[in-house]
Amino acid sequence: MKHSQSMATKLAFLSASFMVTSAYAIQSALPQIKSSLAISQPQVEYLVTAPSFAVMFFVVLSPLLQDWFNISDKHIIMAGITLVGIAGLVPAFANNYWVILVSRLFLGAGYGLYNSQAISLISVWYQGHERTSMQGWRSAFEQIGNACTLTISSLLLIYAGWHAAFLVYGLAFAVMAFFAWRVPNDTHSTSNDDDGQTEETISPLTHEKVTKISPLVVAILAFVLLIKMDFIGMEDRFPGLAVAINGNQFKGTGTYLSLMLIGATLGGACYGTLQKHFGYIGTIYIGLILLAIANFLFGFGGNNFMIIAAGILLVGFPMQVLTPLIFNILPFMAPMKLQTKITSFVLIGFNFGAFFSPTADAWFNHLLSQPLSGLGLAAPFRIYGVMMLIIAALIFLGKRGLELRSQHQGSLAPQKQSINH
Repeated sequence: MKHSQSMATKLAFLSASFMVTSAYAIQSALPQIKSSLAISQPQVEYLVTAPSFAVMFFVVLSPLLQDWFNISDKHIIMAGITLVGIAGLVPAFANNYWVILVSRLFLGAGYGLYNSQAISLISVWYQGHERTSMQGWRSAFEQIGNACTLTISSLLLIYAGWHAAFLVYGLAFAVMAFFAWRVPNDTHSTSNDDDGQTEETISPLTHEKVTKISPLVVAILAFVLLIKMDFIGMEDRFPGLAVAINGNQFKGTGTYLSLMLIGATLGGACYGTLQKHFGYIGTIYIGLILLAIANFLFGFGGNNFMIIAAGILLVGFPMQVLTPLIFNILPFMAPMKLQTKITSFVLIGFNFGAFFSPTADAWFNHLLSQPLSGLGLAAPFRIYGVMMLIIAALIFLGKRGLELRSQHQGSLAPQKQSINH
């Protein structure tokens, strides 16, 4: 365990998440790809969304492959990152749309192979506040990786063309080498189980050992679906809303989205400190209230661009406070041997939320009788904001109910003893 405490080793653990959001790195090259390959707008957009589609399948398949072939978490992560590097580079040398599309599916398979293990491995090697901080920084590293790969890919596009933009995926091999060098070797979770070395987890709610999957995992899944639909929807609709307000000549949406990404990175970096001072429940309240404010600014901003921009700039921070918090409470939702499986389950929720976001937002527009254009693009986020406040209220009432029940049981205990005597 001491080997895992060095700064270099911690960076190696975090580096596994550096490439996990790199599917979006080639967004700036889409117009050039569309023109060069003579394909339609939906076809070129599939090059960005196809990896997320593959992720949903491989986060389920990955732990099964580990069980079948007795592969350790470290080695499945190394395999996944390597696949990201290989599949990511294929379009740099291909001119056929279908070859590029298939390579993007394999790219998503690489993400799916190791994403859940990169999260759960931190829960295995780190405990207490250190684990909390590491999960926060892991979330921040996703945003840092997103920003770095997007910037590098954009520069390669400018100076060497759209094929060169895909060379950014060569970074995956450097990440894999660093991870392999510094992260300690581990054994597969089933072997740990057999040796009796798996650490018992104590639930902070019941103060008992966690021996089975909690039904609260279903509630967590619904929650991650909602916040991911909210976040992706706001990102997708901001450019159209900005143009509707400022005119077709407006070209500054990329700057605002980049600044939002910086806020998201700060959210992940601050998560450990927030959780330490306010606890799990207090941090959830902070995240939900800030997310509600961001939605209300965006949803009720009307034609005031600065209010709309304030909403998009704010939304990343609470999103990246809530995301690591969710993964940090998963160890209390199931025994350690099942961590990879429930992490995969929640990751499916995140990816499906991103995939389903356009459909859900269109439904909200229809519900509010708002058009799917102009200022009507902001309408769904009024509903999202209300939902965040309702969730906060439900958590408050649930927590209060547990406290009252605990007090009631405590008051009955002495009476029961007196009857026995």
